Amino acid sequence: MQFIDQAEVEVEAGKGGDGIVAFRREKYVPAGGPAGGNGGCGGDVILTAVEHLQTLLDFKYAHRFEAENGGRGGPNNRTGADGRDRVIQVPCGTMVYDADTDEVLGDLVEPEQTLCVAKGGKGGLGNKHFLSNRNRAPEYALPGLPGEQRRLRMELKLLAEVGIIGLPNAGKSTLIASLSAARPKIADYPFTTLVPNLGVVRKPNGDGTVFADIPGLIEGAHLGTGLGHDFLRHIERTRLLLHLIDATADDPIGNYHTIQQELHAYGRGLAERPQILALNKIDAVDSETAEALTIQLNQLTQVPVFQISAVAQMGLDALLSKIWQSLEQLTASELPSMA
Repeated sequence: MQFIDQAEVEVEAGKGGDGIVAFRREKYVPAGGPAGGNGGCGGDVILTAVEHLQTLLDFKYAHRFEAENGGRGGPNNRTGADGRDRVIQVPCGTMVYDADTDEVLGDLVEPEQTLCVAKGGKGGLGNKHFLSNRNRAPEYALPGLPGEQRRLRMELKLLAEVGIIGLPNAGKSTLIASLSAARPKIADYPFTTLVPNLGVVRKPNGDGTVFADIPGLIEGAHLGTGLGHDFLRHIERTRLLLHLIDATADDPIGNYHTIQQELHAYGRGLAERPQILALNKIDAVDSETAEALTIQLNQLTQVPVFQISAVAQMGLDALLSKIWQSLEQLTASELPSMA
């Protein structure tokens, strides 16, 4: 399945129905008076978040969505039918912007959460509405109002608690495959992962936590270089970053700095997001090299550095234990004070 995480569409709400001019014509009512009904309201365009969608692929070919117009008013004071709303399903995690003004219209995070992006026009008034002591037989009515029109830009930001970041070939896909049931493409060349992968990792209590394998960032990613610029937005929703560093790389310390610089350059608080460091592929280097790199990274960051091998599944239990502990601490810090 193709992964589409940005889309632009046009939406138009329904036009309100016209009011009409009509008079009562009944056998025993010689002066029936005005009886033109009001028009119905136009339908709204509504976005709703659903769990079964994972991408914005549906909007690659469908670019325009219209709601139904309101019905025309009828005689005998009958109001026209309201137009049906146009309900558009989007994945959970979709940010919605006005494409012309860049105004944020909404953030659809929870399942069944809705957002009205275009309001239907009001129905026009029939001549019955204009009856007064001074005008006993009004012969005019009002047309319905047009519905709102908008160009929308939608961006999907994956909902994951833990984002796995690192340079290409750091072993992110191998790690998420080892920890979860996800089966991403894995190969020994850079940019194997072209789209984010999601995997659910089971906690000891049986609950699940979503991990996101973010495609490889490279130097200059925040400027549009490589793949990272397209997918940095997916890290914004994660609560915790797991930074993988390839122990077999020519300059693991320099690689660490490269990723940190990209997070700083992208902004939006990513550089301040809590991080856990893991030195991966330790089964492919000697113990002295692994220990020296661990000490350097620890002195540089002042945080624990875990030695792991995703392919050999070494050190994963200790790493997961630290992840669960960090998530619990973050949850506790987010709770309102009881004082």
